[in-house]
Amino acid sequence: MQKNLNVAVIQMVSSHNVADNLNAAQKYIAQAAEQGADWVLLPEYWAIMGQHDTDKIAIAEPFGQGQLQRAMSQWAKQYQIILFGGSIPLQSHENNKIFNTMLVYGRDGECVSRYDKIHLFGYQNDKEHYAESNTIIAGNTLPQLKIDGWRVAQGICYDLRFPEFFRLQQPFDVILLPAAFTHTTGMAHWELLLRARAVENQCYVIASGQGGKHSNGRRTFGHSIIIDPWGEVVAMLPENAGVVMAQIQAQRVAEVREKLPALQHIIFK
Repeated sequence: MQKNLNVAVIQMVSSHNVADNLNAAQKYIAQAAEQGADWVLLPEYWAIMGQHDTDKIAIAEPFGQGQLQRAMSQWAKQYQIILFGGSIPLQSHENNKIFNTMLVYGRDGECVSRYDKIHLFGYQNDKEHYAESNTIIAGNTLPQLKIDGWRVAQGICYDLRFPEFFRLQQPFDVILLPAAFTHTTGMAHWELLLRARAVENQCYVIASGQGGKHSNGRRTFGHSIIIDPWGEVVAMLPENAGVVMAQIQAQRVAEVREKLPALQHIIFK
């Protein structure tokens, strides 16, 4: 793998206004590129946090077409980055449901990977209720990607809670995970789960989040983060929109795996 890469994680507080979100995303991508980013990760639902769950259905694009995909392709090429496109709504075979999809774009602007979110979030308490299965169709294909020599595992938000999902993607050196964790679940579990995935897979974890109070009243947790293969937090942005950056190092991955060869000791595969 390429020895060292500068990675940038973009945190947003997206609204129901797609044009505003497009402008904000480009601003932060440009900022990351100016600071020398090789890879840039956008958060889940960067293009829209609607007033209603169904709002994303109205802007869903066919795969390979639409303003959101054109924008990401253009940004990757313009800024000469690998762009991990958080997630956007793509049209499905059901009119009232979408796929929640992460697309990855190479430096030539070509789409090199598609992952449709598999695990659909459901949660309720006295004040909150979420049921993604009402508006989203679960994907059924594990992502596979190797880029700049790094083997990449991918997930979206709720996927984080399922360690077997990532083990099925082994071998890999880094996990990319866009999210929009609620403030409630984020306070309790976000960093804990991310560090666990890094430690058990002895890999870097790069996770971007929505991070603040949205126009629809929802509050997301933020804390976009980069974690090394020993589980140490390298960089983090607690709340509000912005960019956090760090360098991922192939030698660090090799060093951790050599000292503690846990991945070689897996019995059940």
